[in-house]
Amino acid sequence: QVQLVESGGGLVQAGGSLRLSCVASGDTFTSYAMGWFRQTPDKGREFVAAVRWSGGATYYADSAKGRFTVSGNSAENTVYLQMNSLKPEDTAIYYCNAERFTIPTIQRADEYDYWGQGTQVTVSS
Repeated sequence: QVQLVESGGGLVQAGGSLRLSCVASGDTFTSYAMGWFRQTPDKGREFVAAVRWSGGATYYADSAKGRFTVSGNSAENTVYLQMNSLKPEDTAIYYCNAERFTIPTIQRADEYDYWGQGTQVTVSS
């Protein structure tokens, strides 16, 4: 059974930074891609950032470009999200996700089989 566990959420003032961490565990689990989505009541679940381990390509939502950085280690099944210059509109539950097999876009939630329990990020103005 594969389990993803996130950490690092919290409350921060606008302009501040947070670093989210996620580790995936499970017998012989190796991932093709790992990343982050976030969810709010009004916007639903939306893509934030992801990394495709083969080649190391990274992908970002327009809202994350220039402010967030996704990184990690495929051998350790870990992924991080460094979030800088946070804005109140970044407030959401952030979910780590992973997929074992090849997926076409990396940016669609329905492409991922494995999800963490979520960590709350709150940015105050």
